[in-house]
Amino acid sequence: MSGKVLAATEAAADGPEHVEVPTAYDAILLASFGGPEGQDDVIPFLRNVTRGRGIPDERLEEVAHHYRAFGGVSPINDQNRELKAALEAELARRGIDLPVLWGNRNWAPFLDEALTTAAESGHTKLIAIATSAYSSYSSCRQYREDFARALNDTGLTGTVQIDKVRQFFDHPGFVEPFIEGLREGLTGVEEAVPGIDLATQVHVLFSTHSIPSEDAKRSGPPERGFGAGGAYAAQHLAVAEVVMAESGRGLPWDLVYQSRSGPPTQPWLEPDINDRIRELAAEGIRAVVIVPLGFVSDHMEVKWDLDTEAMETSEEHGLLAVRVPTPGVHQRYVAGLVDLVLERRDGTPAAERPAMTALGPWYDVCRPGCCENVRLGFKPAVSGLAP
Repeated sequence: MSGKVLAATEAAADGPEHVEVPTAYDAILLASFGGPEGQDDVIPFLRNVTRGRGIPDERLEEVAHHYRAFGGVSPINDQNRELKAALEAELARRGIDLPVLWGNRNWAPFLDEALTTAAESGHTKLIAIATSAYSSYSSCRQYREDFARALNDTGLTGTVQIDKVRQFFDHPGFVEPFIEGLREGLTGVEEAVPGIDLATQVHVLFSTHSIPSEDAKRSGPPERGFGAGGAYAAQHLAVAEVVMAESGRGLPWDLVYQSRSGPPTQPWLEPDINDRIRELAAEGIRAVVIVPLGFVSDHMEVKWDLDTEAMETSEEHGLLAVRVPTPGVHQRYVAGLVDLVLERRDGTPAAERPAMTALGPWYDVCRPGCCENVRLGFKPAVSGLAP
């Protein structure tokens, strides 16, 4: 185990699970996945996403049709522009003077640009918000590795420090918009199908991005022993239970997965949402309410995999399907992200931090061995103890 956290502020450098010492940050780093903004961007973008894997353009084109169906434009960049503006407005409303810088992992504006802009503006102590709520390699550690890579590539290692807010899967600001959305979705089903029996004819599907089973197993700290699905599955299941309980409806539900890629021989988390919809139709279910629990905004995996494919599957099998909104720029979600920043700025004790499941509040500083990538192993990563 390394004795110090890479590129961390003084309060986080020794790796406490929760940093309970106030830290005067200079700026917020909004970090996201990125997406193409035109047909000519699609293949270069996908090359960035799959860098190091040697995937030929012919295979990338098989995925590209999702983007090409929307004019080559992913909605994610515009959504992040809206989120950045919403965060700035919420900060201004509270009288908090923290600029918001935005950088992506896979498309412009890149993290390197954001860090260079920060340093040129004299902002050297950053608190990062990644647009992903759960623990896994792709949703947490890969962001932390990309922070380390960007610091190295810009020559800012040792100059710019980056801490990261905790994974916010069970923070009220993230969860409450789904509770509201599920209630409204169920009301919509009742209005669309008068006389439908919710208890026997409606099923709730909580959907999230599938990941390789071996990566899932290694999500979260190894010592927590979450089992086959790791922290990734455990966190989703815990949040789904809360959303169902708070909705006030005792309906049947499942956690399902979507957007799998990779070779068919590699096990990924299941069941696939489309397979489950087919099964439910055969069981006599008349309507499904789809809750995109793994997503913070309506980006391509939501617009294509849910709003296109899952809706088509539902229609083919005679089911009404209603899709619940993602948090997006919901006021509660935006306020919650600011609250997460203030936890770290103010050094809020862990016992005073809100968490809607027994799993949280999650760690400020990722634990050693957290969210290993089986294929790539451990790379340098900020905001966590090595490896």
